[in-house]
Amino acid sequence: MNGRKQSRERHVLITGGAGFVGCNLANRIARSGERVLLFDNLSRAGVEQNVAWLREQHPESVHLLVGDVRDLHALEEAVQHASAVFHLAAQVAVTTSLSSPIHDFEVNARGTLNLLESLRALRNPPPLIFTSTNKVYGCLRDVPLALRADRYEPARREHARGISETQPLEFYSPYGCSKGAADQYVLDYAQTYGLPAVVLRMSCIYGPHQFGTEDQGWVAHFLIQALNGRPITIYGDGKQVRDILYIEDLLDAFALARENVASITGRAFNIGGGSDNTTSLLELVKIIGQLNGAPRVKSGSWRPGDQRYYVSDFSSFAHATGWRPKVSLRDGIARLQDWLLETQRESPAKLATA
Repeated sequence: MNGRKQSRERHVLITGGAGFVGCNLANRIARSGERVLLFDNLSRAGVEQNVAWLREQHPESVHLLVGDVRDLHALEEAVQHASAVFHLAAQVAVTTSLSSPIHDFEVNARGTLNLLESLRALRNPPPLIFTSTNKVYGCLRDVPLALRADRYEPARREHARGISETQPLEFYSPYGCSKGAADQYVLDYAQTYGLPAVVLRMSCIYGPHQFGTEDQGWVAHFLIQALNGRPITIYGDGKQVRDILYIEDLLDAFALARENVASITGRAFNIGGGSDNTTSLLELVKIIGQLNGAPRVKSGSWRPGDQRYYVSDFSSFAHATGWRPKVSLRDGIARLQDWLLETQRESPAKLATA
């Protein structure tokens, strides 16, 4: 996987391409017949396994360039022959941003600006799809909630379908600030410099090749903890609600964003499972219990920046592209568990240390 050589050939560039979303995206694109260049510093635990899997699946069409988005010159090399760019590289945890806000800023905000400048220097910049986050909306303090059984729900009808792009930005945590700054820079470069660029503000994504932790990838983390007989820590009261989106549905959204970039450039869209695919933490524990037997649970304090409710209203993206999620919550969770069980059988150490 000679990334230096590959960077001189026509390719789809995926920053953070060795991660959970990136490796699934690379696999989808390579199966369609395009070359893929993964740009990744390999800093996240477990990503080497994803690279090895891609190397096995696509030895000729997927290549790795080890690099860091904080390195402007490395990005300038990577974008030279890109037919499209998916910018996934990021510091992804709110908790890490609280302890290391400068690092968080350098990776998320400065790294994105480096990429935008690299693209701006090209004569014909390729389309850019940037993965932002629901955390740009902060803790949604202006969305009144009602507590019903094991979940929070919006008290007003206007939020029945979830949170739309009209929701005011309120970054709240350092992570929200850094991703929000990057989000706004992408939109501004589309407007000011004419870069073909789209922002996707993503909710919770889950699926195969996700070795989740408490800080990121919590659906997979809950399943891994249960499969290993370890306790699941619930921070807060566990009634926090999220919409979750299966990875294959996200890849469909990526493809449609790229296909329709000319008509949607300069816009931000909320992407998630929507109101039909919601779960609270406690409800997910119950679903896992139905699959595996009741897991052990312990409690922790509320964490800064945690939203009690976030569900994506993706109707703007649906109207613009025709996209809708296809995989139901229970089907997706069962698929992820099947993959985790297969991985555990083939290599027990992978999940034991996740």
